[in-house]
Amino acid sequence: MKQGMSGGCMAVLVLMAAVLTVTGAVPVTRPLGALPDARGCHIAQFKSLSPQELQAFKRAKDALEESLLLKDCRCRSRLFPRTWDLRQLQVRERLVALEAELALTLEVLEATADNDTALGDVLDQPLHTLHHVLSQLRACVQPQPTARPRPRGRLHHWLHRLQEASKKESPGCLEASVTFNLFRLLTRDLKCVASGDLCV
Repeated sequence: MKQGMSGGCMAVLVLMAAVLTVTGAVPVTRPLGALPDARGCHIAQFKSLSPQELQAFKRAKDALEESLLLKDCRCRSRLFPRTWDLRQLQVRERLVALEAELALTLEVLEATADNDTALGDVLDQPLHTLHHVLSQLRACVQPQPTARPRPRGRLHHWLHRLQEASKKESPGCLEASVTFNLFRLLTRDLKCVASGDLCV
């Protein structure tokens, strides 16, 4: 009799656990560094770029710097100051900040490539890579059914800074800022976002 009761209790417990899991009452364990509710989000693949990709970016950066020397640009402020550090943001906020940083970088470099055929050739592969990264990143920051809260604090300040730059900075200064920030974007900011909450 006791054995029958014990078996019955076990069956009830198993059934309760299944119901709680389905209804969401029991939290589902996520891998450390995972981005919750990000279906189709594969940004983790960009923790490091291939040597070939990095070499293409180095060639592009060298060519851009040579071009800037000829333009003799004089810029008063730095669009990406040394205090720009995505680790100061929450994991979700880092995605939004990097998306804005990448979008501006692409906008400036594409304009540069359109205006200079020689630079356009050397920028072709890096631009292709940046477009691919941005498309994958946007899959991670698609709006949820509920409205996304407005950025606040440091994130709001950074996004406003990038938005205003396109209006206030000269094309030459924008190109300079993007050029000198390029490898920090690739090797620090992108790596941080790709690492999720492992980036501390």
